Amino acid sequence: MRKAREILRLRYEPGLSVREIGRSLGISTGVVQNYLQGAQRAGLGWPLPEGLAEEGLHALLFPPGHEDDPLSVRQRALPAMAEVHTELKSGKYVTLQLLWEEYRRDQPGGYSYPQFCRYYRAWAKTTDPTIRQVYRAGEKMFVDWAGPTIPVTDPTTGQIWQTNLFVATLGCSNYTYAEAFAHRQLPSWIDGHVHSYEYFQGVPVLTVADNEKTGTTYPSRYEPGLNRTYQELGEWYQTALLPTRPRSPRDKAKVESAVLLAERWIIAALRHRTFFSLGELNQAIRELLSRLNGRAFKKFSGSRRELFEQLDRPALRPLPSTRYEMAEWRKAKVNIDYHVQVDNHLYSVPYRLVGAIVDVRLASRTVELIHNGVRVAAHPRSDRRGGATTNPGHRPKSHQAHLDWTPSRLIEWARVQVGDQCSEAVRRIMEHMPHPEQGYRSCLGLMRLGRIYGKVRLEQACARAILADACSYRSVKSILETGLDRQPLPQEGAMPVILHPNVRGAEYYQEHQPEEAVC
Repeated sequence: MRKAREILRLRYEPGLSVREIGRSLGISTGVVQNYLQGAQRAGLGWPLPEGLAEEGLHALLFPPGHEDDPLSVRQRALPAMAEVHTELKSGKYVTLQLLWEEYRRDQPGGYSYPQFCRYYRAWAKTTDPTIRQVYRAGEKMFVDWAGPTIPVTDPTTGQIWQTNLFVATLGCSNYTYAEAFAHRQLPSWIDGHVHSYEYFQGVPVLTVADNEKTGTTYPSRYEPGLNRTYQELGEWYQTALLPTRPRSPRDKAKVESAVLLAERWIIAALRHRTFFSLGELNQAIRELLSRLNGRAFKKFSGSRRELFEQLDRPALRPLPSTRYEMAEWRKAKVNIDYHVQVDNHLYSVPYRLVGAIVDVRLASRTVELIHNGVRVAAHPRSDRRGGATTNPGHRPKSHQAHLDWTPSRLIEWARVQVGDQCSEAVRRIMEHMPHPEQGYRSCLGLMRLGRIYGKVRLEQACARAILADACSYRSVKSILETGLDRQPLPQEGAMPVILHPNVRGAEYYQEHQPEEAVC
């Protein structure tokens, strides 16, 4: 559902075809077509109205019960397209209409005729012979990793570790960028794209990438799945990401050639040099890269740099005002305490989302929590294990009212509502606790005793508890239950009264005299 907005943007801004949109977002062309038809029915264009959330957009595109709703359409089987193709070639009277009717006899709930034809034509295009590609200025950037690695030596231990060369090239001018990274993991893949856009001083309409595991969650000829972070990179720079088909090097022939040139003019040229840091290596790569882009073509006039300045650079889209900050995406379930746990730290969300599954976006300094495409919470990222970051507005009203009480407010309440003795008792309770919040419950208990026994008796009971140095909820409650608050306070210097539930007092033994022993 969250891809509806991106489908409309890719259709109306860069003007991508249905198939290109499907490949970029990792969904079928049929689903893309359904979204575009829904937008046409609803009279929606681009940009969308401000404040329109994903749920509202989906309701406009697909009214309840609509047959094309991608959230409700079940998976349906298609016949083997190779057999359909063979049947069409078997005789001039065999048509797609006839084959579709035979298909629907076996699959009553199968695809409609337009969808059937669309899937067949998509399959048929893959069987066409190779044609020479014609690239428009600023249209495509190709990215890939070079095969050979470049060694770097640790100056302290002498240990040698291998670095990987990231290569990007523009389709029209062949202008090339290269950078060495310590590994091929997702951070390096993302940084390679970001640095490429900045080196080219603009963003292409399409970014064609190899089926790297870091960027593609699962490779597929028709519906490759993109890593959520990689997809977000494309949305940030307003470029469509198009993974190539598996085992199809012709889809990225441009970058294959650029990688070959980088291996010959950069990796091979550095084979006799020893580098002691990644920064030193990349400095040498930048020098060789400048020479590579400045070399004159053999069959054409000019160089890569000249073609870039003349064709690609004016056609590239401007960079966004801020650089993309890589974020990791996860999923988490909201606990009963309206918090989600991320890296052993708790972050709050609105309490109404208890039990829901939310998307967690982890950046270097922030944690964002997203539900149904809407950001519901954002917190500073914390590395305190076992801690909790809570927004008071996420609590239910009852919890907020409870936590509004502070030590100073409780002491002042006791003085105004009851008296100075009660206020002093509250202060002593707070002081005897390791943390003031641990005394909240005892003080709230005193409030309840005031409602049961009255404020006058509570004030007298607190005075007796202070004299006996026994300021606690249990002691005050015991004084009130036994009626000691009605007795006069002992004079100064008299034996202090010991208050404890197990101390019976002299009155108990007067009332329970033992019987005389019978001889």
